[in-house]
Amino acid sequence: MRAIAAQRGSLAEPFETLVELQRQGLIRHLGVSTATAEQVAEAQAIAPIVCVQNLYNLAYRQDDELIDRLAEQGIAYVPYFPLGGFSPLQSSALSTVAARLDAPPMSVALAWLLQRSPNILLIPGTSSTAHLRENIAGAALSLSDEDLAELDKIGH
Repeated sequence: MRAIAAQRGSLAEPFETLVELQRQGLIRHLGVSTATAEQVAEAQAIAPIVCVQNLYNLAYRQDDELIDRLAEQGIAYVPYFPLGGFSPLQSSALSTVAARLDAPPMSVALAWLLQRSPNILLIPGTSSTAHLRENIAGAALSLSDEDLAELDKIGH
């Protein structure tokens, strides 16, 4: 998959270049990164996409509607900085739910993402075995409706 990063405005020209490379057999799948909902729609009008990669986590929830729309279309959504990036997520609600589940807060944050939508694909980075174990533990957590409601308040 090849993705293009866009800030504002049209992404038609660079995306059309990628489509041509796909026609030549150099690229198998197309996706966009750091794209607005309007840019995603623009790309889809040019060629099918398989993935959108944008900033998204418990605290930064600007793509809620986009994630739901993509899920309806069977298109993957990959959140970057799923744990907050260079400023890790911190919230009393996150800590409360984590304590109730006897789990690390970052595991709970990843579990929330996985339960948020079936089209979310997580690729959390790590620099240690301990963090890797926390990341994996998030996949095994099942959050109750009460947990989800409490965590959902963080981003709103």
